[in-house]
Amino acid sequence: MAHDEAKLSLPTAVIGPMDLSRLLRELDNINEVMLQLKLRKSGDNVKLPKTTQLMDELIKANHVNLLEETDRLTLKHYLATIKEHAPLIHMSFSVDPSPLFLDKLIVWLRQNIHPMLLLTIGLQPNLGAGCIVRTTNRYFDLSLKQAFSDRRYLLIDRLIPDVGNSPHTAEVV
Repeated sequence: MAHDEAKLSLPTAVIGPMDLSRLLRELDNINEVMLQLKLRKSGDNVKLPKTTQLMDELIKANHVNLLEETDRLTLKHYLATIKEHAPLIHMSFSVDPSPLFLDKLIVWLRQNIHPMLLLTIGLQPNLGAGCIVRTTNRYFDLSLKQAFSDRRYLLIDRLIPDVGNSPHTAEVV
């Protein structure tokens, strides 16, 4: 069953460029095995490669038959196009985000920003809470550390009320 690339979708389990690279390598491996099958005699015992859970989800989401060469080639071209052209966001957190959180985050990002968006996750333990978001041309520091830094004068005014000479005291009241 041949598929049009416009109708293919990316499951939420495929989060970043590394996932795409794994899927592309796995498709190449399957293609190689299928080519070897064509070259072998019909009586030979052949073992098909076991697919990963990520590949299984991709196949299921797109109703692809990996035994069909056209489906494999369409899927490979689709994944290569995404890897090359999809928007990429890098998010840093203070701890590893849970799989449930990542799933909800990727769903929201793909619904609200771009359906083929890819996400890379980084760790910065000094953030406290929140995150830092980077794109190719934007940087957003949404961390607790940055919020405290931005409002440092408020903290100082509240902790040391006797100082009162602060130019920011009027803003607090």
